[in-house]
Amino acid sequence: MTAIQQPKVLPPLQIARKLAAEFAETAAERDLQGGTPKAQRDALRQSGLLALAIPRQYGGLGASWCETLEIVREFARVDSSIAHVYGFQHLMLATVRLFSRPDQWQPWFEQTARNQWFWGNALNPLDTRTIARRFDGWREFSGRKSFCSGSADSEMLIASALDESNGGKLLIAALPSGRSGITLHDDWDNMGQRQTDSGNVTFERVRVEENELLLDPGPLSTPFACLRPLIAQLTFVNLFLGIAEGAFAEARHYTLKETRPWFKSSAAHIGEDPYTLRHFGEFWVGLESVRLLAERANALLDEAWSKEERLGAEERGRLAVAIATAKVAASRVGLELTGRLFEVTGARATHAALRLDRYWRNLRTQTLHDPLDYKLHELGDWALNGTLPTPTFYS
Repeated sequence: MTAIQQPKVLPPLQIARKLAAEFAETAAERDLQGGTPKAQRDALRQSGLLALAIPRQYGGLGASWCETLEIVREFARVDSSIAHVYGFQHLMLATVRLFSRPDQWQPWFEQTARNQWFWGNALNPLDTRTIARRFDGWREFSGRKSFCSGSADSEMLIASALDESNGGKLLIAALPSGRSGITLHDDWDNMGQRQTDSGNVTFERVRVEENELLLDPGPLSTPFACLRPLIAQLTFVNLFLGIAEGAFAEARHYTLKETRPWFKSSAAHIGEDPYTLRHFGEFWVGLESVRLLAERANALLDEAWSKEERLGAEERGRLAVAIATAKVAASRVGLELTGRLFEVTGARATHAALRLDRYWRNLRTQTLHDPLDYKLHELGDWALNGTLPTPTFYS
């Protein structure tokens, strides 16, 4: 009797690398087009990676934050828009885990894993145009939200509104994206991150049930719940690092294959030119520095996450310092590298078809999410005065 061979299941990182190779083939063209990368989002659905960080007992793959953020970085090397919405998938799932009761988040996790749901973002607490009105046993959301990354082609949204009956307190809810009254606008047309669908969402008298509100324990209630903004910041760190690594790889390939030494150089080959070697040496030092900072912060997040409600405020604060440090470094190194890559690739590398400028445009767009000046202020207060960052929605 011949044993039945079970199909071999690839490790998540191997699946991600296979997808990334496919995404890379059309990344430059899709950057020009903008809009929703529907085929690529469907490929993610079919891969099972949308449930990567969901624990196995709820149908997911049970990956750590280190593993999850490594895959965000893998995608960012070739397609930072895909990496952005993929990272936000896990940020949204972390939001329901941190802010809601087990009888809420457990069914959402199970349905996400079973149906390969994409989660989109309509939270943006700085956009206060959406108001919640209280009715008997339910709420009504009406208004508009901006910077709603991944909202298009999603099955679920994390949305927020100001509670009219409670002094404008922030209310957060998990809602089906297709619910009556929700309009996902196709109006994202920025210079970078062009396929993140980070445009506007309108809520017109949208009914929100009480069991869809994330009230217990809610945001900023415990050190564990306060991990949510740190997960967002660390997602950006890995996104920025991945973009910079992708730019480095393209610059290296183009330089070795296409670039010629300057006529004043004594080098016979570009790989021997002293100035080119200096640039690549500086690129390498910058990337290695950010890699070490990011990997340390990723590991510290896993440690904090594993403690759940046992997590203390000081440990959370030290994690915030580690992530802010990595965020500043990733932003600065990435912007410098993506801007300077043309110094080693030369004038021909500016050909529009190559779209090598997309690395800088994508990074510049996303690094404006929150000002580095305020991150440096927090770090300065820690370095000089020993004061840990105060939890907010952004740090």
